[in-house]
Amino acid sequence: MIDGDVPERMQVAALDEFGGPEVITLRKLPVPEVAADEVLIKVLSAGVGVWDVYERQGVLVPEGTAFPIVPGSDGAGTIVTVGSQVTGIAEGDLVYVSATTRPKGGFYAEYAVAKAEYVAKVPDGVPAEHAGALSTDALTALAGLDALGLPSGAWLLIFGASGGQGHLAVQLAKRQGLNVIAVASGPDGVALVTRLGADVSLDGHGDTTELLARIRDAAPDGVAGILAMAGGETLDRLTEALADGGAVAFAHGVRPEPSERPGVQVRAYDGVSNPRQMQRLNELIEAGPFVVHVAEKFPLGKVREAHQRLETSYLGKLLLTIA
Repeated sequence: MIDGDVPERMQVAALDEFGGPEVITLRKLPVPEVAADEVLIKVLSAGVGVWDVYERQGVLVPEGTAFPIVPGSDGAGTIVTVGSQVTGIAEGDLVYVSATTRPKGGFYAEYAVAKAEYVAKVPDGVPAEHAGALSTDALTALAGLDALGLPSGAWLLIFGASGGQGHLAVQLAKRQGLNVIAVASGPDGVALVTRLGADVSLDGHGDTTELLARIRDAAPDGVAGILAMAGGETLDRLTEALADGGAVAFAHGVRPEPSERPGVQVRAYDGVSNPRQMQRLNELIEAGPFVVHVAEKFPLGKVREAHQRLETSYLGKLLLTIA
């Protein structure tokens, strides 16, 4: 035993080589040891995102990682062991984690170790299970809003608003007092972003000229910024709705990248994970009702199916349930 009721070994989904979903296999591995600045978490759930695919393919592998690799940047669960230098969180706390650095393995496991600086208590109003899919996309959305730096009352267009990052960005933008035009995917996407508080909800599959007309009706002086969760010809056309001096912000990894054109600033950003950002995120989330929309849940034994689902169209987030 490591501590109390924690077993010496745990079930995980791990990689011994890089490749397609078939390289993820279930096996037993030792529960990792906890350093002074770390906590051990009994995992309740883990988010499944495109970054997990990149890790599986060997494109984005955390520094210090060696085979067998346990993926999973996002997770939530209960703290069962606290390192001697850790303050502010305690055994028994329900927490969620943004673990982009995780040499001891990720959250596709029954237990996971994380640096305490990347751990925060699950915010009020968010189910603990759903919090497992929260951190990466929410922190990235917040970084995108920071990159634009729009004042309260400004008009913001979110392109790809019904996806994992987009539906969280809609809610965070409203918390910051912005007027939100949400361009979503299909009728179900439009219904989702409307439910989440978008001021104007549009179907990105519609005619682009009609989309522009509706955006201009809502914001006749132009939108101050565009938060782009996807790229392509439709996005490039929609930049025509920007006011003079407006900006497009996109997360690194969006392809194709938004096109530069005269009078339009294009800014790339990455999510930021540190105690201050996680505190800001929690404060924004707790300001009112907040939804982490989970399109589908998969048990750990169905992790290959979860990765296959990533290649299809869905709203919001995918989730692995562990406990």
